[in-house]
Amino acid sequence: MTGYAISSYGTFLNMVALNLFVYETTGRALAMGLFMAVRLASGFAAGLTAGALLARFTAKSVMLWTNIAQASVMLLLVLAPDGLRTAALIAVSVVVGSCGTLFMVSLRSSIPEMVGEDRRSWANSLSITGRSLAMVAGFASAGVVVSLVGYTAAFVVDTATFAVCAVTVALLPIPGGGERRDGTGRRARPEPEEAAAAGPGADGAPARRRGPAALAALAAAPGLALMVALRGVDALGSSSHNAALPVYSSELDDARPAVFVSAFWCLWALGNIVVQQLIQRYARRTGRSVGALGFGWGTCLMSASFILAFAGFPPAATAAIALVAGAADGLTEVSYTSHLQTLPAGPRAHAFGLSATVENLGFGAGMILVAAALDHYTPLTVVGWSHGAAIVVAGVFLIRVAGLRTSSPGPSSP
Repeated sequence: MTGYAISSYGTFLNMVALNLFVYETTGRALAMGLFMAVRLASGFAAGLTAGALLARFTAKSVMLWTNIAQASVMLLLVLAPDGLRTAALIAVSVVVGSCGTLFMVSLRSSIPEMVGEDRRSWANSLSITGRSLAMVAGFASAGVVVSLVGYTAAFVVDTATFAVCAVTVALLPIPGGGERRDGTGRRARPEPEEAAAAGPGADGAPARRRGPAALAALAAAPGLALMVALRGVDALGSSSHNAALPVYSSELDDARPAVFVSAFWCLWALGNIVVQQLIQRYARRTGRSVGALGFGWGTCLMSASFILAFAGFPPAATAAIALVAGAADGLTEVSYTSHLQTLPAGPRAHAFGLSATVENLGFGAGMILVAAALDHYTPLTVVGWSHGAAIVVAGVFLIRVAGLRTSSPGPSSP
């Protein structure tokens, strides 16, 4: 997780430095948009193939080579002569977009094998805490690094972070076997509430395939299909506040538009980190994960918080809203990841791959739609509609999960 946090720092530093470098190299904002589009499209395609790839190769080898590939392509960008910079940038967008998705699918799907079924919620919280800290550090230092030492140094730092992550993966012992294990090494069974929300097939019984492997994984768990769909709508909502924050910040203080954005994301990350500590304590005390209901309620709270963040409240109230948004976002991330990890190893990898594809599609399509909408409507209106859709779908999901839990025998979850 330390190696993952370090590479995440490089990723967020990379997001700022690369976009600025593309704009400076080409002199066109359209080129920057195309660079992001290629990156998202590559991640979309990688999500479709992730399950099949993990069926042929171990998660450790996929995580190792995706980091090596990202380090190599960043080094290629550093060494490329001026005449080949455009080609190198295209290679960077493809490799970073696809390998970033493959790494995340491999990591999330292999956590039960790495730490045991009973510690997956703790491990998920740990990884999200590291990523949140890396996001703050990456965004905060990007401007300083680029301004003081230039783009080349930023790309060298990024290369080094991927190399460090590759080394930590190479040293990591991941047991094989393809089945989820508990802390004693025995085959683990899902918790009652997870099985109820996931439906038939979540207890490890093989599901009958009636189509592509990714869709078969969702068909084996009826509640899971709606959960992934909600994740896609949530990604669309995320695109709205990401695009609207700079616009709203400029309206608040045209002379210093970066102040509000930086403060908001720092408070968001603080809320995320705090809730991860609470989730880890809950998991240690009860031996349970937050469950599917945590994902549904967390999505509602997160979306409502982001809408309120653009409502023009006083700074103190907006700061509290940012903290709540970060905490709710952290809750949804852990509960969602932990829930998909209740699937058996094969369907789990396909489900994570399809989830990554849906998230990339939702975020990419959202960025296009939101950018167009912001030319005609206020940030509050755009964010309200986008996150409002997520609240509606989350409500349907909660009703669905409640129905599955009612019809499933066994104790109810807290």
